[in-house]
Amino acid sequence: MKHVSLQLTEDGSHTLFNAELNETYHSHKGALAESRYVFIHAGLEQVLQDFDHLAILEVGFGTGLNALMTLGKVLELTKARQQSGLAPLPVRYVTIEPYPLSAELIEGLNYKGMLPGWYAPLFDALHAAPWDQDVEVMPGFVLRKVKGKLEQLEWQGEPFNLVYYDAFAPSKQPDVWALDNFKKCYGLLEQGGLLVSYCANGQFKRDLKAAGFQVKAYPGALGKREMTRAWKLDPL
Repeated sequence: MKHVSLQLTEDGSHTLFNAELNETYHSHKGALAESRYVFIHAGLEQVLQDFDHLAILEVGFGTGLNALMTLGKVLELTKARQQSGLAPLPVRYVTIEPYPLSAELIEGLNYKGMLPGWYAPLFDALHAAPWDQDVEVMPGFVLRKVKGKLEQLEWQGEPFNLVYYDAFAPSKQPDVWALDNFKKCYGLLEQGGLLVSYCANGQFKRDLKAAGFQVKAYPGALGKREMTRAWKLDPL
């Protein structure tokens, strides 16, 4: 991937810059901060108010940052559960990526140096996991990295309760933001499931509604006015 290079964001964490699209993988104001806010705070923590398990579909594995933040949060929750005599939180994490990063780019990412030491083996496990296979990267957490596009996904497993929609912006990859993809996500979610995205584009929200979602704006990360949360709920 000669057109992709490392770039520092304002919180000191790396993102990647895709010169072909003239677009970064994360907010220039902070890759780590954006991932924690949009996908963990506004997504995962919300879903765990309604479910006792996690079944996550991620559109855009990219650097693996969202998966890493999810692993870290789940490990924290698991430690708390163990203290109460409970089993680890069951997690199924399916992530889609048509253009996996080179080993050189992965090795260059500075996330391990910025996070507590126990994140390092999680980062390594994420990126060492083979594509298109189920891998238990820690007890109760089953990862499947799918090399391909959302349109090509044929999922026969249990429904998801959370979708991380983290593709490049609609102006850069309009095909990923097609209505049919949102209909597919809706069909893959169980009732009460949630889709979250950094994007607050008007057409995106209209298409989510057309796909059946109940859409609610939510304050965005790092000074951005809005992000999007969309639920699969029974009609009022």
